[in-house]
Amino acid sequence: MKEYIAKHIPSNQLNVTGKADDRLWKIANVLTDFSSPWSALHGTKTEFRALWDDKNLYFMFQVFDTSIHIDKKSTGNESINVSDRVELFFRQDDSLTPYYCLEIDPSPRIMDFKAFPNRVFDFEWNWPEEHLTVKSHSDVSGFIVEGKISIFSMEKLNLIHNNRIETGIFRAKYIKVGGSSYDPIWITWTDPKTRTPDFHVTSSFGVLMLEKAKSSVTDR
Repeated sequence: MKEYIAKHIPSNQLNVTGKADDRLWKIANVLTDFSSPWSALHGTKTEFRALWDDKNLYFMFQVFDTSIHIDKKSTGNESINVSDRVELFFRQDDSLTPYYCLEIDPSPRIMDFKAFPNRVFDFEWNWPEEHLTVKSHSDVSGFIVEGKISIFSMEKLNLIHNNRIETGIFRAKYIKVGGSSYDPIWITWTDPKTRTPDFHVTSSFGVLMLEKAKSSVTDR
């Protein structure tokens, strides 16, 4: 499995603004290893960063793309389901029973749900609002999605094991194919080796490694 190391930072020092302008982001490892195994990919770039402290996991996507599609006509899950977005999936283990999904568009609208194998989705489930913060910023060069998830909530969902979080890191890009129709290009950190695009499989996950702190709340 691919691994990304999230560096440890002092608690309550990173300010989430949506612009990823906190100086602490400069020390984060930059993940650029994204591809679309099923489609040609041109004129766009994705960067991901993560940091953590004893209270939160911080994440940031920076998308460089001058053609962003946001569906503003639909409501609820349907609206984000046909919009450019970034995605984080977290699983307890490779059984995918269950795993948890965060899909976020540039607005930032959030589609969060609990999932089970064979695309069984529970859209009634939501990440508790007090444990999730997401902000965003868009300009002519693309968009940023920045957020934090409480360590408490991730531990409660049994997602952290020996400072490891099994994670899928993805992006959907929509391209116009004629009239008002748009088709997705699916972008992933880990190539799941599937014939058709599919993030909802065991092979689509990598690992976020939480850099050891002197006193880590995840060592339990």
